[in-house]
Amino acid sequence: MTFYKKLEQHHKKLSKLAHLDAICGWDQAAKMPEGGNEARSEAMAELAVIQHELATAPHLADWFEQAETESLDAGQIASLKEMKRSWQANNLLPADLVEEQSLVGSKCEHAWRTQRTENNWYEFSKNLEKVVELSRKEAQIRAEATGLSRYDALLDLYEPGMTTHELDQLFSEVKGWLPGLIAQIREKQATESVVKPVGPFPVDQQQNLSLEIMNKLGFDFNHGRLDVSVHPFCGGVPTDVRITTRYDEDDFTSALMGVIHETGHARYEQGLPEQWHGLPVGEARSMGIHESQSLFFEMQLSRSEPFIGILAPLACEAFSRQDKTLSTENLTLFNTRVNPGFIRVDADEVTYPAHVILRYEIERDLIEGNIEVADIPQLWDKKMTEYLGLSTKGNYTDGCMQDIHWTDGSFGYFPSYTLGAMYAAQFMAAMRKEMNVENLIRERNLQPIFNWLDRHVWKKASTVSTDQLLIDATGERLNAEYFKNHLIVRYLK
Repeated sequence: MTFYKKLEQHHKKLSKLAHLDAICGWDQAAKMPEGGNEARSEAMAELAVIQHELATAPHLADWFEQAETESLDAGQIASLKEMKRSWQANNLLPADLVEEQSLVGSKCEHAWRTQRTENNWYEFSKNLEKVVELSRKEAQIRAEATGLSRYDALLDLYEPGMTTHELDQLFSEVKGWLPGLIAQIREKQATESVVKPVGPFPVDQQQNLSLEIMNKLGFDFNHGRLDVSVHPFCGGVPTDVRITTRYDEDDFTSALMGVIHETGHARYEQGLPEQWHGLPVGEARSMGIHESQSLFFEMQLSRSEPFIGILAPLACEAFSRQDKTLSTENLTLFNTRVNPGFIRVDADEVTYPAHVILRYEIERDLIEGNIEVADIPQLWDKKMTEYLGLSTKGNYTDGCMQDIHWTDGSFGYFPSYTLGAMYAAQFMAAMRKEMNVENLIRERNLQPIFNWLDRHVWKKASTVSTDQLLIDATGERLNAEYFKNHLIVRYLK
């Protein structure tokens, strides 16, 4: 057996353990009884140690050295590169740090569920301080090994190749035009007549509508399911994708658009190439590319007037109602309203970048040691006031405690959301050069759209870099002008 094949077998074993970890994590968030958290956390921490020990086994260094001398085809060369990148990333952290991070993160996340509803920043901050302490240790270790800054070393785990230098420049440009665009759009929309659909919208009827839309979006229910959790997410593995949402009986569009968003993530996972399942090269290219798929489904596709034309009659049927609030025209206006708000996951696509930039700037400075956890509430309030004209002073629930990401140390993740929106806009612009997207939607023929994504994004997995994926699909590297132009065309023209 070649050393490359040995490495393949080794990583497929790791993938099976990751499969169990993913399903345990889904169950912890969606199904597990309250009393099971401590034992589950300990079990998952033990699993994390086992995974880490396998991922950092000393003999792998020799296997990689030997494999690099073997005759490999182009696919195997790409696969070996991704296996080695994963190995190098895992090999940097000591097992005791991995175990402690798992335990501390699980404790912080579980307590956050209650502490957020209680607006209890004081108790939450004590748990978060420990998470940040361990994340800084990880960042320092990775920075010393890679030559990157501490934050860049964490950012690279989610968006390989991206740096704070690029993000600072990119986000500075966005902050330059975004406030004016928001003001223009709100002035225009003030003249439009739109009515919010009035509930109640029973949860079971919302769920049925969600399942129907998922079906139309091509979700494979033989390899996935929909459930409920405090914070919507997409988890599991490509052959068993678990997505969750949260329902509000006063507003069915919130859960529905959340389901569509997570379905975009799920379609990417379900579309990853089977021949590379279980190997790093067969995984999503980056979190930004992953987010581009969810935002393509939610923003580029599902909030468009042609798609609302599909959704509106289904909503009337699901809720046994025929009124103007559920008309295509009204739902299109309602689902494209621009209104600065506190909650990131409920934000419209125009104000959303402000939420991301705020979090990026805070977590960057937090990891670099320029600020401490105690500084977060004041900074959050200052930036929310500056970027969106809203104050969160004393309101931790709708402010700095609203997200789950920092509870488990996922620092470096937030920029992926706005990068994803930019990627999605660029993909749509390229797609429109090959087909009339709006006509296809009106004709209820979505398959050509999915085929384009499958060919240019899903089946590429991690066989090429993010830059190369964009060049192959659109003819150029990331160009944020596509996102800006998308917003101008949708909201001002």
